[in-house]
Amino acid sequence: MYLNFSHRLENLPPYLFIELDRLKAEAIREGRDVIDLGVGDPDLPTPQSIVQELSRQAGKKGNQHYPSNKGLPEFRQAISNWYERRFNLSLNPDTEILPLIGSKEGIAHLPLAFINPRDLVLLPDPAYPVYRSGTILAGGIPYPLPLLKENNFLPELNKIKRGIARKAKLLFLNYPNNPTAAVAPEEFLEEIVNFAKKYNIVVCYDNAYSEIAFNGYRPKSFLETKGARDVGVEFHSLSKTYNMTGWRIGWVCGQEKIIDALAKIKSNIDSGIFLAIQRAGIVALKEVEPQKIYERRKNILVEGLRKLSWNVQEPKATFYLWVHLPSGFSSSLEFSQTLLKEKNIIVSPGVGFGSSGEGYFRIALTVSEEKIKEAINRVVGMRNGT
Repeated sequence: MYLNFSHRLENLPPYLFIELDRLKAEAIREGRDVIDLGVGDPDLPTPQSIVQELSRQAGKKGNQHYPSNKGLPEFRQAISNWYERRFNLSLNPDTEILPLIGSKEGIAHLPLAFINPRDLVLLPDPAYPVYRSGTILAGGIPYPLPLLKENNFLPELNKIKRGIARKAKLLFLNYPNNPTAAVAPEEFLEEIVNFAKKYNIVVCYDNAYSEIAFNGYRPKSFLETKGARDVGVEFHSLSKTYNMTGWRIGWVCGQEKIIDALAKIKSNIDSGIFLAIQRAGIVALKEVEPQKIYERRKNILVEGLRKLSWNVQEPKATFYLWVHLPSGFSSSLEFSQTLLKEKNIIVSPGVGFGSSGEGYFRIALTVSEEKIKEAINRVVGMRNGT
């Protein structure tokens, strides 16, 4: 049978991690002790109070029907209360908050509400791959904004040509950043608002790592910036903060017309979040403190790699390290494959997040301190960083 695939499917970027996945599966089949520092999936279990609430709610008949597409009012109110406590922002739970089946789902679907064929979308490079794939699936054209070390991994808006800016409909941003672990100062967020107003661009701000920060640093909400609520929305997730990656629950909040547009898209695609999961999410937002364990892991890994003379910049937030390739390697994919083959360690090649990620690899702090120490011991003797 000959299958005629859509141009959207054919235009999706290649999955550069596929070879690493194959090598990982092969290593496991061979019984090798693989340390996976590649995946951004917390290794710790979901807190028991959240699990227990799901168990209580799942058996209730009232929770087993189709949920409202706009989410439980009580869940939206819990999000609003959390925003008030965390960022001192007052959000209308009826018009400015929309629950999502994980923030990834909302990020992927938002372009469908604003992008017509050949419209431009500004997105960081390197970046979470869903910004690009969501753009392509909506028929838009990704326009990459390089994130470079010399500019603290912030896009340089003043280098975007006016003709490009005028054609752009959306701008994706993510700070604290995956994969670079960079953070955004207030003046940069103000620049973003002014840029979006000037060119009538919708800002899509991914703030999934706002609660994983170190040494007293407290990431801000984009919506705290003056004028931000006129031009954009912010995505959040319970995945990283509360070890709930498999639960698929998050939200988007901000400019109510943007929220309403995404809600219309979702009403034609999904049927909302299982009510028992939403009620468990309320417990998470009300009662559970974010994890603090990543700071200890970060300290161990940074100290260990620096003793090996690897070029490591200590992050202020996220549970990632963005590390220069050791000398002797020109390809991040080659380095990642070599590390797995020779040392049984998995890291993510920087090029998998975009062409500007070449020259780097990403380490996730999602294994135990003992595994991190073991990984450091294994790489002793590899070529030093530059």
